[in-house]
Parts: sequence; structure tokens; C-alpha cells
Amino acid sequence: MMAECISNALTDTGSVVMAVDYSGHSEWAFDWYVTNFHKPGNKVILLHVPESYINATTMSPGRVMELQRESDGKTSDLKQKFIDKASKLGIEAEFRVENADKPGHAIVDVAQKENATFVVTGTRGMGKFRRTIMGSVSDFVVHHAHCPVLVCRHKDK
Repeated sequence: MMAECISNALTDTGSVVMAVDYSGHSEWAFDWYVTNFHKPGNKVILLHVPESYINATTMSPGRVMELQRESDGKTSDLKQKFIDKASKLGIEAEFRVENADKPGHAIVDVAQKENATFVVTGTRGMGKFRRTIMGSVSDFVVHHAHCPVLVCRHKDK
């Protein structure tokens, strides 16, 4: 069954949900996907879940607004970077922002709504202890997505 899912993900065209953030891991995952997995006809949804400051109760409202403006500016830069990369490669891509407390939930939800062929995400490669304490977005997505998940881990140089 798993081999069939992977085979379909490699041969069928459709929507690909790619989680993107400001990390080099995210950019590396994009590049790896394009080089090794992308097929013409795939629509790539570049999904970013920015850090939310709406529930920040220990900061003044002015500081929260300042941080939110800063986050919006970074998100705009991120959008431009990934859309430019996709455009230069002739890849049909859409940049989408989902505001959510938990990025993993947002990724799984968008993949489900879009009936994604598969999800692509990078990983920081946390150890088991840190992943247990802090959680892992890629680990959550692997265990909850309805479709295959490609986790691209950057090899240490």
C-alpha cells in the first residue's frame, strides 16, 4: 500500500503543499524537491505559518503590534523569495499564509482541503529528546497527513 502511494505521488500531477519558513532547511527542501521530485503540471502551494503574537499576554499591546508588523514584513520578503525561485524555474506556485497556533495542524489542514498529492517539508533534525519536549512540525505532519509526506533533511556539511 505504501509503495503504491509513493508511486502515485511520483507519477500523478496535482497539488503539492510545501511548508516554507525563514530557515535554510526550508530553502534546501524546496531545492531538493525541484531537483528530484517536481513534475510539470504540479501546482505548488508554498505554505507559511508565521509566528503569532495575538495571544501574547506578557507584552504591551504596542510591542505586540510592532512584532506583528515585523512578522508581516518578513513574510512579504519570504513570499517574494520563494515566488521568484519558482517563477525562474517555470513552476506554477501560490504563496499562502495560514495563521495558526500550531504550524503542523495548519499544514495538515491545507493539504486535506487541497486534496494534495503530497506534502514537502524540511526538518531541523532535532534529537528524540528535543522533539519530545518541544514537538516537531515535520513529525506531526508525517503522523497526521492524509497523503504521503516528503521530509527533506539537510545533510550536515
